[in-house]
Amino acid sequence: MKVPAKRIVAALDINRGRVVKGIKFRNLRDAGDPIELAVKYEREGVDEIVFLDITASHERRPIILDLVKRVAENLHIPFTVGGGIRTPEEIVEIVKAGADKVFINTVAVENPEIIEKVVSILGSANLVVAIDAKWNGEFWEVYTHGGRRATGKDAVEWAKGAERLGAGEILLTSMDTDGTKKGFDLELTEAVVKAIKIPVIASGGAGSLEHFYQVFQVGAEAALAASIFHYGECSIRDLKEYLFRRNVDVRKEI
Repeated sequence: MKVPAKRIVAALDINRGRVVKGIKFRNLRDAGDPIELAVKYEREGVDEIVFLDITASHERRPIILDLVKRVAENLHIPFTVGGGIRTPEEIVEIVKAGADKVFINTVAVENPEIIEKVVSILGSANLVVAIDAKWNGEFWEVYTHGGRRATGKDAVEWAKGAERLGAGEILLTSMDTDGTKKGFDLELTEAVVKAIKIPVIASGGAGSLEHFYQVFQVGAEAALAASIFHYGECSIRDLKEYLFRRNVDVRKEI
């Protein structure tokens, strides 16, 4: 069976209708209009886009379906939406509005059976479980509410649990490396990749072309970045050319 090509994913963190970016989940600054950026990245050859309403879980605000509909009207590549989602009904609504996949984080930790419920309605392919993790000196601890609340849960064990419940993918963000541009957390990524069979999307820390190569070498199926794309430090075309030259199988329809 052919191994799927590695995917490059652009992350758009949404705050009050604008794209923002911070460091270690703090110090947010404006990065542009979500629709304009999404269309730009599609044109450059990105494989997928993730939209996250970064304050939704903390403030208990629902996802704005209007944004999902506008993105669906303007984008032709797959996109995933998450942030503040509390019920299976909301997830179905978001998919009906045009999203290819929905990811959940806080609600999945607090109410794991929601994974089974959603999978029974939409199937595994539409559901991504996002895990925000931080090293606490003993293990990688799961955080919820946009990185604001420690849970005491082991991230590797939680990834295994999410897979058992039916999640189709894991979106794994290292809070230790997020926004630092010093590279993905290779130890965390490798630990989760080795523990589960479903795809892992690595997130947090991309700062150079080499960082993507490194995280693919430890088994991530997709690598997600924000800052280096938003601020023009790295083009998706250049990244794919670089990975292709390093014998990484990437989609080349650019």
